[in-house]
Parts: sequence; structure tokens; C-alpha cells
Amino acid sequence: MGEEKKEKKEKKEKKEKKEKEEDAGAPAEDKKETASSGGGGGGKRAQRATSNVFGMFPQNQIQEFKEAFSLIDQNRDGFIDIEDLKDMYASLGRTPTDKELKEMLDESPGPLNFTMFINLFGEKLNGTDPEDALRNAFAMFDPGNKRYLEEEYIKDLLQNMGDNFSAEEIRQTWKEAPIKEGKLDYDGFVNLIKRGNQDI
Repeated sequence: MGEEKKEKKEKKEKKEKKEKEEDAGAPAEDKKETASSGGGGGGKRAQRATSNVFGMFPQNQIQEFKEAFSLIDQNRDGFIDIEDLKDMYASLGRTPTDKELKEMLDESPGPLNFTMFINLFGEKLNGTDPEDALRNAFAMFDPGNKRYLEEEYIKDLLQNMGDNFSAEEIRQTWKEAPIKEGKLDYDGFVNLIKRGNQDI
């Protein structure tokens, strides 16, 4: 009888662990880090807080956050540090000071792993105007504030950052993108993101 209970308990634990990973979309290391960083008896509370944050966003948005995190985590160690931020900004043609980068990282109460990244986004996005979020996203790639991006620059980003696009994927993207005279303007970008290519 004791073996049967033990087996049931193990199955239940495996199932719960699998469900948490699927729901959260976060790597297991991040969950362990979050749970263990809660201190003495706070492990369960930290796990609950984590699952609450992941519950704030639909699964497809969690996946987008994972991709964004991977783009920033240049050394692929599971944490974002000053060197990762320097590399990311350098790839965008920007060079913020160490002080500016440190201030960004200081917003996080602990090491900036994926779970903490989602927590910070949850706080920032709560009540954020989607138009502002799009404007800020576009501005990251438009340091000269020209309100458009050159076609070649976009191709370079797609081929060399994050999940590198193949020539075929870029061709498909171009079929959908509102690029006129070799430029993607801000309004076209917003329309594409908000409505797809139906109104272009």
C-alpha cells in the first residue's frame, strides 16, 4: 500500500511540474532561481508570485517575451547583465554609459533572469498604452528619430539578431510589410502590428 501512495505522489508532482512549465513558458532554471531567491520559508510564496505573473499574459505573449529575453541575453547564461545590455545596444548602433545601464538593471530587485524580466514587464505594461509601447519599440531601432527604417537596415536586423531569418523568411516578410521606396515608416509599422496587412 505504501508503494502505491509513493507512486501516486511522484506522478502528481511530475504532472504539476510539467503544467507549471507549460503555463509559464519559462525555463526550469528560472523557476528554481525565483523559488530559491525568496529566502527562508518564502519559496512557495515566490512560486505563487511567479505563476501569477505568467497568468497575466497569454501564452503567445510569453513566447514573445522569451524571444526578447534571448535577444538581450547575448552570452546565453540565463541572466541579463551589463555586458548583455552593452552588446544589445551596440547591435542597435547605440552606446549608453555604464551608469545608464546600471540604472536599468537596478530596477530589478535581484539577478535579472527570465522570471524577473516578466515581472518587470508586467509592472511596466500594466496600464500602458499600446500605441506608446509600439512607439517605444520603433524608437529602439530609429535612434535618429527619422520615423522610418531603411529596408537594408531591417534586413540586416532580421538576418543578424535573435532567430536569424533565412532569405526565404525575409522574402515572405517583405510580401507582408508596408515598405515604400525602400523605407518602413512608423505609421505603416503601427498598422502592420495592430491590424496585420489587411489595411496596408
